[in-house]
Amino acid sequence: MSLQGKTVFITGGSRGIGKAMAIKLAAAGANIVIAAKSVEEDPRLGGTIFTAAAEVEALGVKALAVQVDIRDEAQIANAVKLTVEKFGGIDILINNASAIQLTDTTNTPSKRFDLMHSINVRGTFLMVQHALPYLKKSTHAHILTLSPPINLAPKWLGPHVAYTISKYNMSMMTLGWAEEFKNENIACNSIWPRTTIDTAAVRNLLGGEKLANMSRTADIIADAAFYILSKEKLVYTGKLFTDEEVLAAEGITDLAHYSVVPGAKLFYDLFL
Repeated sequence: MSLQGKTVFITGGSRGIGKAMAIKLAAAGANIVIAAKSVEEDPRLGGTIFTAAAEVEALGVKALAVQVDIRDEAQIANAVKLTVEKFGGIDILINNASAIQLTDTTNTPSKRFDLMHSINVRGTFLMVQHALPYLKKSTHAHILTLSPPINLAPKWLGPHVAYTISKYNMSMMTLGWAEEFKNENIACNSIWPRTTIDTAAVRNLLGGEKLANMSRTADIIADAAFYILSKEKLVYTGKLFTDEEVLAAEGITDLAHYSVVPGAKLFYDLFL
């Protein structure tokens, strides 16, 4: 299925994985909504909604940069309104915005617990709720959420239970929405990287250059997302994919070119 002329709304689309998906889907002809908080550049992270939108438009498609903090329902409603005014609807919603803090119970302040659940869970839910009337009208409706396969092994819950349960909530919503919306022909899937991904957040806030050099580029998630979102109707729905699974289904098993450092030992991501 061609994505030409389709409208893709991406939360957290100003940098990292979100921007990589925006560029990939724009190259396939989709119009892109960059919905994120970043209107001024953070030197640690780089990029704003405006710079990302400019990169999209350089590929010959249309972009909309809109400031959205998905903790604020009014901002979500306004972003959806502006999207529909510019593009006439929404075909694909990518729930990429997320907050992370890998701390144990003692070291997770209530404000950080609330932040993760306000963004990862409540914000994702509200994004789908507000986009839903337009997804129902689309002939190529997809919801794609950046969240992991649900793995209840205690080693993934014990070290950072607050973060883990917030991400598993996102995955459970994917499974619930796939069932709820199947008669509306809205495909609902999640995707998660098999390895860490080299983003500014990983490089500057989480693991430094050492971890970045054991990672893959965000292009692997962008490519996998493209294959999921190119499927018609409900060929894929209710799946909690890893990027490797999606690419393998397309016959792509040589993933060496995604490594930041060719031949480096890769660091496998959380929950896998």
